[in-house]
Amino acid sequence: MSDRIIMRTGEALVAGGPPFTAAEPEVVIGELDGPVGIALATLTGDQTKGHSKVFAILNTDVQVRPVTLCVSKVTVKDNRYTNILMGTVQAAIANGVLDAVRAGDLPKDRVNELGIICSVWLNPGVATDNNLDHKALFDIHREAMAKAIHKAMNNEPSIDWLLENQDKITHKYYQMGLDGKI
Repeated sequence: MSDRIIMRTGEALVAGGPPFTAAEPEVVIGELDGPVGIALATLTGDQTKGHSKVFAILNTDVQVRPVTLCVSKVTVKDNRYTNILMGTVQAAIANGVLDAVRAGDLPKDRVNELGIICSVWLNPGVATDNNLDHKALFDIHREAMAKAIHKAMNNEPSIDWLLENQDKITHKYYQMGLDGKI
């Protein structure tokens, strides 16, 4: 992959596990000397109460490469939610990044040149579920992150697929609204 990677985007939804374990990361991937690097640096320095931004780490003192910034889509108000987001999910995202490198979706020889911004959605129900399955939560967020990166780096779905399937797909929550369920 010698071509510049200015900005790639991707998302993935992985659900179907135990309650509150679904994951839907949205990623922006690009070179650190371009718009993604500027955005990553700006977001890192622009901390906002309830929306902390943190690097994806395997454990304290072990940052993943490419540098990956986790940004919560949900306002964080609860210590338990924070600990799960900045523990189980943060580590899952880091592992998903490394899985993407291992799979060849991210070029190993360019990991120090690239940055990833990951918008993280974590179901607020994790804060009240005393039986939360942390292993399932970890596995699902790891899988979703690797899948989102794969889709971003492969420009999926393609415009041809989107045009062919546009009228066959109905957004889940739009359909639920039509059915009177939300």
